[in-house]
Amino acid sequence: MNKKQIAISAAVVVIMGYLYYLPVKGLIKPKEAKPDKTSVMTGNRKAATAVTVDMVSATAKTAIGAALTAKINDLEGQLKNASGADEQKLQQQLASQWDDVNQPAPAAFYYQALARKENKLEDWLNAGNRFNDAYKLTQDTLLQPAFVANAVEAFQSALKLKPESLVGKTGLGVAYVNGGASPMQGIALLLEVVKKDPNNWNANLNLGMFAMKSGQYEKAVGRFKTLIAQKQELEPTFYLAESYKQLGMKKEAIDAYQKCKEMMPDPVFGQRIDEYIKELKN
Repeated sequence: MNKKQIAISAAVVVIMGYLYYLPVKGLIKPKEAKPDKTSVMTGNRKAATAVTVDMVSATAKTAIGAALTAKINDLEGQLKNASGADEQKLQQQLASQWDDVNQPAPAAFYYQALARKENKLEDWLNAGNRFNDAYKLTQDTLLQPAFVANAVEAFQSALKLKPESLVGKTGLGVAYVNGGASPMQGIALLLEVVKKDPNNWNANLNLGMFAMKSGQYEKAVGRFKTLIAQKQELEPTFYLAESYKQLGMKKEAIDAYQKCKEMMPDPVFGQRIDEYIKELKN
């Protein structure tokens, strides 16, 4: 499987899992009692210390095949005995290796290690973005709060170095919503980003997904159409189809689902899409 196929397959995992099986806490039922921010974040920080790079690497290795695993094992072995510049070089290599096979969780920890040593903006942003991506790809309730807490640390550290970073504000906004303690604060950050950069891809994608989760499908449609006008990609197209379906716009939903099939020529995925289309036609 090449890099593009791996990325598309990961998008399908996100589509099928993240959107529908991981509700955004604090957005769906605003009248419920709000979680205590301090207790939630304290719990997340404790969870963060319980999850290590070795834990997530072991899981990721089951998905990448023997040859790539052997290469990563060799780099890990070298890292155990390295220090100084050699240690940082190996951490960068491991982060890149995991990036190449679209396994954000172990990559995130290596970028985090580099960032904590050198305090460079790029490393903090890389770590935070990978932790947010890792959150999207897992339903493990032990890992989720750890990824959130580490993402928050990374983006807060990035924003100390560059307070106006739109990448930092977007990532922190997503992490706040995912964490459940400050969802509206997170949405406010994302809205601030799109006010300054109306076509911002990541901010619009997440605002669209969060709008869906809170039942605001008209707003979601606007976000996804903004993205698709820039570039036709699988995730926003699928979410657009789902939003149209929820609004009762059957023809528009079917058209969007058909485009999804064209972008993802996978028989299992195509069968699922055909089921959605059949349901709309009945």
